[in-house]
Amino acid sequence: MSLARPKMVLIDLDGTLVDSVPDLAWCVDAMMRELGLPERGEPAVRKWVGNGVERLVQRALINAVDGEADEAEFRRALPVFMRLYRENTSGRSLLYPGVREGLDYLQRSGVRMGCVTNKAEQFTMPLLRDMAIRDYFELVVSGDTLPLKKPDPAPLLYAAEHLGVTPEESLMVGDSRSDVKAARAAGFTIVCVSYGYNHGEDIRNQGPDAVIDRLDQIQGLLEEAA
Repeated sequence: MSLARPKMVLIDLDGTLVDSVPDLAWCVDAMMRELGLPERGEPAVRKWVGNGVERLVQRALINAVDGEADEAEFRRALPVFMRLYRENTSGRSLLYPGVREGLDYLQRSGVRMGCVTNKAEQFTMPLLRDMAIRDYFELVVSGDTLPLKKPDPAPLLYAAEHLGVTPEESLMVGDSRSDVKAARAAGFTIVCVSYGYNHGEDIRNQGPDAVIDRLDQIQGLLEEAA
């Protein structure tokens, strides 16, 4: 499948560019130990990430994707996780195969590039810098840049306005149903990677415009459209 060649590409961070679960899982388990609760393990955390650290902490406390933890327990747990994650944002995280090659291609092609993530800025910027990919992006929209975050379309529309392109000229690349919902609501084309964090569900079930197994496969999609 080929896609219309975009003027702007926005890319999600966790589960699309970076496998950050090793650090997130380490912090979840360290938090749980500190609270005197059972560890959850990396396989569980892989199904829970993608909606910001507050939801991750909620899910760890209740050991499920959906539901709410006890409010007092959540208020006690969140500062513990935040402290741990500030100290362990990137030490175990890795770029996925093909990411740097894909970013290099997009940079050479001359499209405007932004990163749009639900991760808070205090964690987003160090992770981008530590993975040596910050300089690819003209704009970074973090989970706390605006009052709303994905799946709301606001971060995507904000990026389009900031970079001076229309939604029809814009492509979102992500890994989750939040990315698909945000892109559809914003009027963007949406390409998803097959390997990311989507709560254990095949991202193809969300009906993105295309699915790729590595970010550098974006080159084939866009060159066919040129």
